[in-house]
Amino acid sequence: NEEQKSYDEMRTKTLNAIGFDVIRFSNEEVINKIEEVKEKIKSKLAESANNSPLRLRRGDGGEVVRREVNTMPGYAGSSWYFLRYMDPHNEKEFCSRKASDYWGQVDLYIGGTEHAVGHLLYSRMWTKCLFDFGLIGHDEPYRKLVNQGMIQGVSQIAYVQKHDYREDEKGEEASRGGSNTIMVNGQIASVPEPKLQLFSSEVINDSNKDYFKPFNIPIELVNLNYINPQRNELNIKGAISKYPNRLDAIYITSTGFNYNGNWFAKKGNNWVEDIHNEANQVFYVESEVEKMSKSKYNVVNPDDLISKYGADTFRMYEMFLGPVEMSKPWDTKGIEGVFRFLKKFWRLFMDDEKGLVVTDEQPTVEELKVLHKTIKKIESDTERFSFNTGVSGFMIATNELTDLKCHKKDILVPLLILLTPYAPHICAELWECIKVSPIGGDLEGAVLDASYPIFEEKYVKESSKAYPVAINGKTRTELTIALDATQQQVEEIVLKDDTVKKWLDGKPPKKIIYVKNKMINVVF
Repeated sequence: NEEQKSYDEMRTKTLNAIGFDVIRFSNEEVINKIEEVKEKIKSKLAESANNSPLRLRRGDGGEVVRREVNTMPGYAGSSWYFLRYMDPHNEKEFCSRKASDYWGQVDLYIGGTEHAVGHLLYSRMWTKCLFDFGLIGHDEPYRKLVNQGMIQGVSQIAYVQKHDYREDEKGEEASRGGSNTIMVNGQIASVPEPKLQLFSSEVINDSNKDYFKPFNIPIELVNLNYINPQRNELNIKGAISKYPNRLDAIYITSTGFNYNGNWFAKKGNNWVEDIHNEANQVFYVESEVEKMSKSKYNVVNPDDLISKYGADTFRMYEMFLGPVEMSKPWDTKGIEGVFRFLKKFWRLFMDDEKGLVVTDEQPTVEELKVLHKTIKKIESDTERFSFNTGVSGFMIATNELTDLKCHKKDILVPLLILLTPYAPHICAELWECIKVSPIGGDLEGAVLDASYPIFEEKYVKESSKAYPVAINGKTRTELTIALDATQQQVEEIVLKDDTVKKWLDGKPPKKIIYVKNKMINVVF
């Protein structure tokens, strides 16, 4: 095709002009002579590396090192490793066709959205090539893709003047300015020593915001109570004591400024130390939800939370924050609720004084109903990756069983197995406690190896319903009646009820209207 040939030549000239070398191969060469093609590419890369002006010298006066020309391991390795897992000991080929046909595609791929143009794109291309060569039997690597949301941080922000502070491309401090002269609400003040000037958020408005930029205050100050998150007030003395290098500054508000721990306000023509008017001595910061990053000083260290609440609480709270695919701001205020839930769950099994209180009594109908409603919900929520509603389901079940004073093994052991993927450590401990007890003889191995509980519809099927009972159209009481009750049975139950008797006051009803599954109305 002359038109295509002319187009390729034009592209080659254009790429050469901007510094690229171009090697062209025909489809026939790529399909039938792939080894020769690879050698030509490798040779050209090596030649380019030897002649490259970008070669690096190792140390002062050290040897010159050239760049690696074989880029295959990093690119290919991250694109097909899941296939190698299927046949890891095969020394003749990456994976036998028999093995790949047996295992098939990866069932679930979980990754951030950035993977869509990284690993995900490369692995799809690699899989399609292998499929075209007939080496595997599927042309897509993954059956299902889930992009999990980002856990976001809550940044605490003051402000600096744009000309007074500079950060590098990583967000790290590059330089800080400072002046003996500061401006407070249009009034000029002088200080003995120049320092970085931090401005309270209430100083910033539409007319001056272009002259300022955000300055991140470390989030740790919230946990240390040096920032009041409800009122967004900063404890300056505490902040400087914790971060003297970053936060040793002049703190400027609309009414005055703090210099070296002392507040100053304008009195007449002079700036004087203000030790009485505490209302004016408030420095405000702003809260902003954004990507959690060291450069924004809003990273929460999980080790601290795990030390205080345990790994299971931290794990479940992450799930409880919201749907897995959504980005969610990290807020430790809610973690106490999950911590209380796990302690309440523990008390179904253990008493502080008696130890293990699990019995081998037969469960009641109500207890079996709670268990099997929970099995159905957790199985459904887990399969849909709706972990937050799953955690809520566990909380509801624990509350209901606590109200029923249930400590029965046939209810608690299946519940324990259900909770294991969510809170593995506490479940493993409780499993072992039951296993070594007199009633634990049928428990074997670890809880992770236990059979998953089976949902049985018969335990959750409703056999009765609570009906509102109206007297002459106004609801006066409520009665629980069997779903298969006849009109005659309903009338007998209604007329025996004390509340209905009181309202009838000895009068016979004209009629009793019974609408199945809805309501009952007594007319007299």
